[in-house]
Amino acid sequence: MDKKVLAEAEKRGHEQVVFFHYPQVGLKAIVAIHNTVLGPALGGCRMRLYTDEGQALDDAMRLSEGMTYKSSMAGLDLGGGKSVLICDPAMSQGRREMFLQFAQCLNHLNGRYITAEDMGTSVEDVMVMREITKFAAGFAQDQGGAGDPSPWTARGVFNALRAGVERRFGTRDLKGKHVAVQGVGHVGFYLLKHLHESGCKLTVCDTNAAALERARKDFGATVVDTDAIYDVECDVYSPNAVGQTVNPDTIKRLKCSVIAGGANNQLLDSAMYKEVTDRKMLYCPDFVINAGGIISVGAEYIPGGWNEKWVAERVEKIYHTIHTVLDESERRNKFPEVVAVELAKERIKATEEKRMGAK
Repeated sequence: MDKKVLAEAEKRGHEQVVFFHYPQVGLKAIVAIHNTVLGPALGGCRMRLYTDEGQALDDAMRLSEGMTYKSSMAGLDLGGGKSVLICDPAMSQGRREMFLQFAQCLNHLNGRYITAEDMGTSVEDVMVMREITKFAAGFAQDQGGAGDPSPWTARGVFNALRAGVERRFGTRDLKGKHVAVQGVGHVGFYLLKHLHESGCKLTVCDTNAAALERARKDFGATVVDTDAIYDVECDVYSPNAVGQTVNPDTIKRLKCSVIAGGANNQLLDSAMYKEVTDRKMLYCPDFVINAGGIISVGAEYIPGGWNEKWVAERVEKIYHTIHTVLDESERRNKFPEVVAVELAKERIKATEEKRMGAK
């Protein structure tokens, strides 16, 4: 990304991009607020050593835009935001002081942006910020928070996967269906449990040997090398680790009917739309599928606080939302991801017009 920040913000539709710099505690942060029409912008705090500040800015702006669409499609009264801290995620010395300062920065934004744990950050970091700000979500369950969002993300992925299978095979019954699961970390492992209980045949890969052994032992999964997962003949390919695993190299090898997983940015770019369509694969948009986590974290801000029934009902609706996206994809003759973004924007526009009309 070049340094034309305002031009980039205009192109993507961002409302606000804020830079915070407090060298005395090692804080160098970017907060990107994409859209607050539906409500305050909610999105995680990513802690990472970037190759340059342009990469960090691109990450914050791209991910915050995605959060707008994710929350909109999940039916939440929340907007999209993201923050990045440019530092080593493994840092321990001075970590508390840095997060206390970042919490103060959140207070300066006065509720326009609510952060949460993300890559490189944890519930413990959120709890430090909660000492001086209410604008940090995903805090400990024993204090009334949502806790680990992974189980809810996995449940949403499972619901979406059932919808994809039903659309492609005419039944939501997963018994006997072969699912290749890439990544069996937090979300992937919880997903395996749901799939195993549904009678699926499972093939898995991961870089973590202990996680693989647990998947084999607990769920009878077949373990393959990380590169070999693309060659598995299966009904569903479910990416739940790094992004962009569906690319020109792997698409030629994939032997599946449905792509449905919890990873962000599963497709390399929009050029993959035609590749996936030409191979008659059904793609379930990632930001619709993996919304369970944001639903759970966002529930901390509903009247009365986090409520399991409220969360469960909305995560269950992901099944129906996938069907809506696929119906509209056929009606509009557009790729499912394109349609999902359009539907998200349409909800935001309708809310904005209603608000303007009420004035």
